[in-house]
Amino acid sequence: MFAELKAARRDATLILTISNPGAKNALHPDMYAAAIESFANAERDDSVRVIVLTGADGFFCAGGNLNRLLENRHRDMEVQAAAIDNLQGWIEAIRNCPKPVIAAVEGAAAGAGFALALACDMIIAGMATKFMMSYVKVGLTPDGGASWFLGQALPRQLAGEIMFEGKAVLAGRLQQLGLVNRIVADGRVLDAALGWADELAALSPNSLNRIKMLIDAAPGNSLVQQCEFEKRHFIQSMQHRDSLEGITAFLEKRKPQYK
Repeated sequence: MFAELKAARRDATLILTISNPGAKNALHPDMYAAAIESFANAERDDSVRVIVLTGADGFFCAGGNLNRLLENRHRDMEVQAAAIDNLQGWIEAIRNCPKPVIAAVEGAAAGAGFALALACDMIIAGMATKFMMSYVKVGLTPDGGASWFLGQALPRQLAGEIMFEGKAVLAGRLQQLGLVNRIVADGRVLDAALGWADELAALSPNSLNRIKMLIDAAPGNSLVQQCEFEKRHFIQSMQHRDSLEGITAFLEKRKPQYK
């Protein structure tokens, strides 16, 4: 039994599963390189339309392995920094991927596991799923972009509460705060995520890619800048084969077939 990131295909969806039996799917450095490679391959593969990130055995991810982190205290700081850089590489791969990424979160997502879920474009969770930014409980501070994601998505006071206290937050509250998209019955999370992925996979890949770029650019742009960015993508989309198929299919009252 060892830690790994498993990859599987279901039609147009790539399923990436965090697996570390006996350790609540705690993260391991071997996963980082595998994740970065998987996202790079998915970006080049036109047959992959959507990516679902989940955890094995009904549990998303417990974050960093505390035994391994304790061992790292005796290593050079450069070694510690390299491990965090590799985790950051995984986070950046999710954000830079031109295809939608859905986090299917069952059980719990803690620490860097929570950060991985936040990096995804959308989150679907079980009713009893817990999210924990629990670094403060062990005298540590967030990594993997966790403070950025929470700071961008929430008012300062709420982001501070989640990180200062490190307590478990139920999926229902995070949905109320706008961080979780959908909540389904426990045990049905992956199935629901795959159904959602099927819906997205039937849409224009070009449109999904460009919409993701527009969403990412919006916080750093003024309204004028964002409108210019939108204009460029709209015109480029008009010249793309997907718009010809989409508009033609609509006028012909049929479902579009995107290649």
